[in-house]
Amino acid sequence: MRELKIFSGQANVPLARSICEFLNLQLGQISLGKFPDGENYCKIEDDVRGRDVFLIQPTCPPVNDNLIELLIMMDSCKRASAARLTAVIPYFGYARQDRKDEGRVPITAKLAANLITRAGADRVLTMDLHAQQLQGFFDIPVDHLYAAPVLNTHFLNMNWPAQDIVVVSPDAGSIKRAVGHVQRLGGQLAIVDKRRANALETKQENIIGSPVAGKVAIMFDDMITTAGSICGAAEFVHAAGAREIHVAASHGVLCGPAIQRLSAAPVDSVVITDSIPLADDRRLPKIKSLSVAPLLAEAIKRIHQDQSISMLFEMSHK
Repeated sequence: MRELKIFSGQANVPLARSICEFLNLQLGQISLGKFPDGENYCKIEDDVRGRDVFLIQPTCPPVNDNLIELLIMMDSCKRASAARLTAVIPYFGYARQDRKDEGRVPITAKLAANLITRAGADRVLTMDLHAQQLQGFFDIPVDHLYAAPVLNTHFLNMNWPAQDIVVVSPDAGSIKRAVGHVQRLGGQLAIVDKRRANALETKQENIIGSPVAGKVAIMFDDMITTAGSICGAAEFVHAAGAREIHVAASHGVLCGPAIQRLSAAPVDSVVITDSIPLADDRRLPKIKSLSVAPLLAEAIKRIHQDQSISMLFEMSHK
């Protein structure tokens, strides 16, 4: 069996350490920094010749720095004769532009996928891509995990009666995700009818489906970026009479005015995962971060041992 080595970029070292703890491994030694002119520097301090190497690096803000650092780490490992290289990207940035929706714009998601592939990745392990079709942008195998089991377990432990729960889709694009959570949590389904006023603004118009008055409303999304849409939906649900409102997302990007909006929103809790580290200046009493380290650790172990990880996919769809 090839020896397993795990290294982390600077984007999310605590998550990498947690993954190593679950696997009873030491995090690999790597030197990362910048030259005086701002160029990234990398040196792999451990021997990786013939090893099965996993590089953990979400491409979260600062996106450009973290993406370039990942590419440089991969190049370092390939030139040091690693046998197999897996890029573990819990959060994949540059995922929004996945098609040309107007003239003279890039498909940045494909460009980022090409860069990762050409830098030497043999496979990619990621979680809750912004769009499912991004798996096809890579010309190498992609193992796509979901944080849904982690989020569902948190809410099941709240022990709310099923008849008190309404899973609310914040927009029409999230209906499939909401239906999956209803199947696991029980309760009813409601959909916020969101209309785009212009390129930058959206407006909530109606609630379709089950009434939310007097209910515990739970809203799921793949990510919270500036929190404009999710907070607008929460205010709409609050005005409709929900007694509690909880928001959950796989990725807490939380940039721009997100913290101010979430702080002012009529939301009882915001549940995210540690796919992106939660900085001290983005912490609120209502924000709770759940760890996806056990999920990623199990996937890494199965990939290393050439075992199927379809069981993890099946768990994620429940």
